[in-house]
Amino acid sequence: MGFTWCLRRSASALAPVLGRMARARLNLHGSAVAASVNRSTLARNPSASPFVPRGFLYSTGTENSSSDQTLLRVIDSELKSALETDDHDLAEDTPEEFPFEIEDNPGHQTVTLTREYNGEQIKVVVNTPGPFTGENGEDDMEDDDDETPSQRSSELSIPLVVTVTKKSGLSLEFSCTALPDEIAIDALSVTHPENSSEEPISYDGPDFQDLDENLRKSFHKFLEIRGIKASTTNFLHEYMMRKDSREYLLWLKNLKKFIEE
Repeated sequence: MGFTWCLRRSASALAPVLGRMARARLNLHGSAVAASVNRSTLARNPSASPFVPRGFLYSTGTENSSSDQTLLRVIDSELKSALETDDHDLAEDTPEEFPFEIEDNPGHQTVTLTREYNGEQIKVVVNTPGPFTGENGEDDMEDDDDETPSQRSSELSIPLVVTVTKKSGLSLEFSCTALPDEIAIDALSVTHPENSSEEPISYDGPDFQDLDENLRKSFHKFLEIRGIKASTTNFLHEYMMRKDSREYLLWLKNLKKFIEE
């Protein structure tokens, strides 16, 4: 799968997510302006505040019903917008060479990939994409408002936890960050099957970046042979963007169901 094709497909999935972020900021700004206007009005004319008898300090049933109906209309509007713009219902086109079985449970933030390789059990927990943070730890997407969704999609990263387990139960666990056409190993630890939660915290090894360069390259090759490579993670980038859209729709539907009950 070419990187250019991945970016083109990812841009269509990213646009609704960015749109939701923009709408949230707009609503927050509007609420702040409205609150400011109300405070200014009361400051100029304290009598503008209506008299409320002590027995009616709490909302009545009618007011609650009206508030719920307003909330339902807003949720319905957001549902309609999400259904019209998101590509959540497109069929997943899994590449033939994709080596993993995908376990995707609705309502969960992560997806689990599994496969067997030469007697090893390989498990990959994939999280939803997030903005790639630079060395200063800040969200790089905040600084470039003029970039297109296609350009911004290249800044998204996918957190991965890869566990390779031998028949004896001994495991290697890799914490990785998948960027377009690049996979960074952030940490590596060895897990012993006889370890228990009652034992002291085990030594997880040195910082991965402090390892010898040849050793780091060998571990990258180790993961690549087992299916953790750019072609795999580029597909996962697109898959997880669609999952984000599906989960957002499910979340809205659950909100609506709660308000209606």
